[in-house]
Amino acid sequence: MPLNPTPAPDSTQSRIIRMTDKEFAELTTFVKSKYGIDLTKKRVLIESRLSHELRQKNLTTFQQYLDLVKNDQSGTEMTGMLNKLTTNLSFFMREKEHFDFLTCSSGQEAYNIAMVIDQYFGPRKGKWDTTILATDISMRVLNKAKQGIYTEEELKGLPATWRSKYVTTLPDGKFQICERIRKEVVFRPGNLMEPFHFKRPFDLIFCRNVMIYFDAATKESIINKFYDWTSQGGYFFIGHSEGVGATTRYSYVQPAIYQRRE
Repeated sequence: MPLNPTPAPDSTQSRIIRMTDKEFAELTTFVKSKYGIDLTKKRVLIESRLSHELRQKNLTTFQQYLDLVKNDQSGTEMTGMLNKLTTNLSFFMREKEHFDFLTCSSGQEAYNIAMVIDQYFGPRKGKWDTTILATDISMRVLNKAKQGIYTEEELKGLPATWRSKYVTTLPDGKFQICERIRKEVVFRPGNLMEPFHFKRPFDLIFCRNVMIYFDAATKESIINKFYDWTSQGGYFFIGHSEGVGATTRYSYVQPAIYQRRE
């Protein structure tokens, strides 16, 4: 046995499949044109998050993977790639100031809004259309959200009184949003880069911590579309780390909250 053995190769590095400049340019251009997501500064993230996916599919290059994604008519491969490259982070009462404002967040945010509305209107709610449309490009996220099933950790931040009123305990120890609140939310796939087609404008639009993936021009275009689908006097909510730009038609209300006033 040698006294000074040669160090073993870094196993983490050996698992990473590197992209060529051409592959990186093709992938980032494709994602940007289709979904508006700017990944041009995320090369290391792309390689680290997708290398396992390539190995699982017995692929040796990113070009092979890109061809697979582009040729998949079902969209499953594209959705899988986006799930790995974007962060689906959500929890109840995230940026609580928004929910405080309403009373004068993979589903949590939509259900949270439904709970706030239920608290506010009480027995009067039947006189109003309080339906909530929740969209995402990820079918995995939408399918999970429809079930309304969460762990103890995912319920963190939800007031105890709300948990007793709106949450039921399942036999396996997880928790489910009550059926009455689940019926308030309609989940649909949606791509912000595509034209919006809805039956009527919205009184409230939440797009929080999503536009961090877009460049300035894409973000401005999306905000303009949101404005056109905001009802007169309606509100637009964004993440506290985001902005709407100096040319927005929205009027500032308070940090991360804007209103359509004409």
